[in-house]
Amino acid sequence: MMIQFQAVNFSLKSNVSTFINKRLQKLENYHDHLIKVDVYLKVENTSEKENKMVELRVHVPGDEFLVKKVCKTFEESIDASAKAIERLLIKSKEKNRAY
Repeated sequence: MMIQFQAVNFSLKSNVSTFINKRLQKLENYHDHLIKVDVYLKVENTSEKENKMVELRVHVPGDEFLVKKVCKTFEESIDASAKAIERLLIKSKEKNRAY
């Protein structure tokens, strides 16, 4: 599985990138053939505390999953996005097993 990062209008710290790698490696437990994961990190210009947006795009053979989450920190956003992707992967795998 290949993981690509794209940070919009800021530089990505190494501790955040290691957290992303560790968290997204767990996705391989839910689907056998993950091709690529695109991670887009963005800080929105709002006065609210929840302004860290993470978009995960997971490519699997024959399908693509997209999840966007906004939270107070990038770690929370990544964790929430990864949990949503895990649910989508499980649902997709069960659906494919039925056939």
